[in-house]
Amino acid sequence: MRPAHVTPSLAFATILAIGAVASAQPGKVAARARQHAPPPAPTVRPQSAAATAYLSGRQPLVGWHAASTRPVARDTSGRPLLVLTTLNRGETIEVPTTSDAGGFEAEDLDRVAHELRAATGDEHPVDPRTLALAYHIETHFGVPELRVVSGYRVPKPGSHSNHGKGRAIDIIVPGVADEEVARFVREMGFVGVGVYPTSQFVHVDVRPRSYFWVDFSGPHMKNRERGILGDLAARSDAAATARGQPSIEPFGVGTDVDAALRARGVAGTGAPQVEDDEDDDG
Repeated sequence: MRPAHVTPSLAFATILAIGAVASAQPGKVAARARQHAPPPAPTVRPQSAAATAYLSGRQPLVGWHAASTRPVARDTSGRPLLVLTTLNRGETIEVPTTSDAGGFEAEDLDRVAHELRAATGDEHPVDPRTLALAYHIETHFGVPELRVVSGYRVPKPGSHSNHGKGRAIDIIVPGVADEEVARFVREMGFVGVGVYPTSQFVHVDVRPRSYFWVDFSGPHMKNRERGILGDLAARSDAAATARGQPSIEPFGVGTDVDAALRARGVAGTGAPQVEDDEDDDG
């Protein structure tokens, strides 16, 4: 039985209330399709020379990791657009932001939800803070696009994956080693960062407590996740709190905007739901 389709316009009522700040932005840029040829699947085993090279940042930048030949797309003010290219469909979307730190209009969030839809075609709203994280990565490395391995995935029974909550994205940054991307994101606070040496991509998400891992499993294989750098995760969250960065509330499902605001402490008090700290399927 096909899982129920989540209507972005309805579910955004809650997501916009708990994190999205949408303001007017001119110059919408339509999604464009591009064709790609799949790269060969690498074989990387734990403790191997290839694994050591990968985890130290000496990864060959070939295939999907080759530098992009696209120019950096900008809006009318000169600010870079968030550009996402999905590798499974070969589609590219260019999204304007409302500030240098991100921020997206509701209409653009709907467009991104469609771009990052599951392989089944099901869609789910994307947490704007996930996109702000992606935008921070793109602008930090000065690349013209992020290559998306996976966005939304329909949750399996009992799954706690952030992919099923619109809070996670698996990416490749063209021209940049995965470990270099992971090192940068680990310092941001309230994030999940997983590196996958066999498939060669980086999982990033937003979450209440940072958690970092390495997983040598390949496509359609059982996870072989190993948590790493627990002390760094705690320090990154503490540093984020010290600089005034708001934490990420546990995930909850609903369409009551007032309740979502109360859970955020904006009005009254609420009892946010508990969220598992680990991502169980990449």
